[in-house]
Amino acid sequence: MGAFHAYDIRGVWNADFDADTVYRVGRCLPGLLGADRVLVGRDARASSPELFEALSRGLAEAGADVDDVGLCTTPATYWLCAERGYAAAVMITASHNAKEYNGLKISRKGALPVGVDSGLKELEAMIAGGLPPKAAKPGAVRELPGALDDYVRFQSLFAPDIAGLKVVFDCSNGVGALVARRIYGGGAAYLNEELDGSFPNHPPNPLLPEATAQLSAEVARTGADLGVIFDGDADRVAFVDETGAFVRPDTMIAVLAEHYLEEEPGARVLCDIRTSRGVTERVSALGGEPHLWKVGHAFAKVRLRELGAACGGELAGHYYFRDFHNCDSAMLCASIVLGRAAAEKRAGRRFSDLVRAIDVYANSGECNYTVPDKDGALAAVRAWADSLPPPDRVLDFDGVRYDWPDWWFNVRKSNTEPYLRLIVEAKTPELLADRKAAIEAALAPFIAG
Repeated sequence: MGAFHAYDIRGVWNADFDADTVYRVGRCLPGLLGADRVLVGRDARASSPELFEALSRGLAEAGADVDDVGLCTTPATYWLCAERGYAAAVMITASHNAKEYNGLKISRKGALPVGVDSGLKELEAMIAGGLPPKAAKPGAVRELPGALDDYVRFQSLFAPDIAGLKVVFDCSNGVGALVARRIYGGGAAYLNEELDGSFPNHPPNPLLPEATAQLSAEVARTGADLGVIFDGDADRVAFVDETGAFVRPDTMIAVLAEHYLEEEPGARVLCDIRTSRGVTERVSALGGEPHLWKVGHAFAKVRLRELGAACGGELAGHYYFRDFHNCDSAMLCASIVLGRAAAEKRAGRRFSDLVRAIDVYANSGECNYTVPDKDGALAAVRAWADSLPPPDRVLDFDGVRYDWPDWWFNVRKSNTEPYLRLIVEAKTPELLADRKAAIEAALAPFIAG
């Protein structure tokens, strides 16, 4: 089924999946996770009520009660799932994807993710087969008043004193608007607070230049110290500095690490395989222990628990916290970064100065290539890399990363889109350009069109 991916169920609504698929998920999920009560939240997309109706009908017919949070952020469902002891939770969202998409992010007890290696494959097989019998007594669907208020109170515990710091928040017309002003107060400026699942002002993906253009312009126009932007379901966050320049998200892992290392020297910090060497070197210099791992929340949350890491992050703008049941929280990340930015300003330094101290290498950013034969392309790149002088290390748990003393690269298959993804980083822009061109030459025979 085209909507089942490594991390979640997601695709174009009524094209990649439909109400019958979602109903079948509802019928099968309680049995898969041993749940007689399921928490369900949803984002503001126009199709979300239809998904909720189909899902809740299936869950109820399976005998499970449905606790309806209503409109909320994805991290709110994670937190409520863990805090209130649910055996299963579902967030109806397509996260950062365009308006025609929707999907389901599923969690089990403790807010552990249900991904391809932890139940999603079994769920896909179950809904493709015969459905289990309907329960003799159907479950009830009931609203859960005050749940989002509890979540806001928890997040407010971490909100820093940002007096004197001029901040612009962009809620992207997504559900982050339900909580941002309540957490950070009226002293900041807010863009796109109106809930609108058609995302009329810009795409809900903060990694796209067209998504951050409005925020960058407003920061520059008002002389703000920085800008903060959330994606459609507020599980991702990204930043722009005082000039309006986009801040590559992996650099903020080092800022989070410093916050936790002040109280926990030697703490472990999780980074994805694409993370800049400037970040890992900074974490090590602070006395932390950086660990690289696979891309994706379904992998990161499990690995964070295994390591006992204090925090972690990804290039995509997901940030994970032991304090948040090892899940990702855009708001908690924003709080820590804003607190650090405020401290820097009191010391006479700008947000860009903080970033510049971490982002010390020439970095290509993530480059995407449409490659029909991904395995063949990966093999060709590996053969090229193996012809070079031996690297310091090779990591192959998510695509492949080769590290040499003065440069490194990672090439991997996207888990959610039809791309091969490449990142190259080097000590100088000249070396970066040379190495990137060489890798692209190895890829050239495999790139479509």
